[in-house]
Amino acid sequence: MQAPYHPPVKHSVEIAGHKTSISIEPLFWEWLRRAAEEEGVPINALVARIDAERIRAETPPGLAGAIRLWLAARVLEGGER
Repeated sequence: MQAPYHPPVKHSVEIAGHKTSISIEPLFWEWLRRAAEEEGVPINALVARIDAERIRAETPPGLAGAIRLWLAARVLEGGER
């Protein structure tokens, strides 16, 4: 794994049939990849689920921020191994 201090990198994802890009740091991308693998879903499906959850929030963050927050909450809940 790369050093954790790295600027965001742009990744293409597809949500509900629409392509978009997210810019997140490689560490978060690796955690997202692992989470999708552990849950047995494609990254696009996991990102779509996070996107749907963030849209329902009272003050929704941007998608990249929502992914970071979702991953941080997962780590705090003990989901990251």
